[in-house]
Amino acid sequence: MTRSSPLVLGSTSRYRRELLQRLHLPFDTVAPEVDESPRPGETPAALALRLAAAKAQAVAQRRPEAVVIGSDQVADLDGEPIGKPGDHARATAQLQRMSGRTVVFQTAVTVTRPATGFERTLLAPVRVQFRRLSAAEIEHYLRLEQPYDCAGSAKSEGLGIALLEAIESDDPTALVGLPLIRTAALLREAGLDPLAGRPA
Repeated sequence: MTRSSPLVLGSTSRYRRELLQRLHLPFDTVAPEVDESPRPGETPAALALRLAAAKAQAVAQRRPEAVVIGSDQVADLDGEPIGKPGDHARATAQLQRMSGRTVVFQTAVTVTRPATGFERTLLAPVRVQFRRLSAAEIEHYLRLEQPYDCAGSAKSEGLGIALLEAIESDDPTALVGLPLIRTAALLREAGLDPLAGRPA
């Protein structure tokens, strides 16, 4: 990759960083510093799309020479956004609400390349059916995984998979936080082909 076209992940999420490493493209990470508060009446999908774009744009202002990735995930429970719990009590309440129900994890990704004017955002919804969970199961899971930085408290790459009955998605890594199929497609459009290993 040339110095004139570095790749930057606009995120401090270790989950997104680990996922992006699968594409074997060198990249930097930069904190996007974006207000993630939902707007009145904003749907979870619209919130995820807006924040993914806002994160990419915020980082692109500081790194205008870069190809920048921004991503965001919002759990959608009957149209209500469910964010990161932050602590044990909120995580418990989230999982109690989601027990036995279907939740759509709305994961959006934006790729922008200011030097060429390229910017595009895609949504990768993932339908997740939660099992009926007992209080003891929720407590055991939370004590082991402490998924307080995960939307909806669902850390599917760990023990959280045992919370679930089914997952429906056409971009499986979206549930972890970065839809790699869509990300790779957008990078190709922006001029970075992961299979070529260099800018187009």
